Amino acid sequence: MKLQKTVTAGLNSVTAYGSGYVAVNGRILDKSFILTPGQLIEDWNVTSLGELSEGQVDHFKTLDCTIVLLGTGATQCFPDKKFLNAFLTRGIGIEVMDSFAACRTYNILMAEGRTVALALLMEPNT
Repeated sequence: MKLQKTVTAGLNSVTAYGSGYVAVNGRILDKSFILTPGQLIEDWNVTSLGELSEGQVDHFKTLDCTIVLLGTGATQCFPDKKFLNAFLTRGIGIEVMDSFAACRTYNILMAEGRTVALALLMEPNT
């Protein structure tokens, strides 16, 4: 599904998504990634909720974002409470939602000028 283009010149936005892929600025991605308005991190080697740990939260702190949108695939699934609490103790908000809702929400917050990060879990193609 293509998303409506917003006025975000020079910023990263989600431009389309479908089963097994997400497009960022027209570029197709099929592996887990982290996206901010100014940065695309393609080497996020996490493919399942079970791989998320408290220690990974420090990486999000370096992104200088106030909220992280965690997309968990086709359905909303919650990670371990310790992982979620680690965000709160570091002063970062986190919202967990299905990946498509996370993509849409990211675009809205990014267009509003919010300091947001999108972290999408993409299952490996088998």
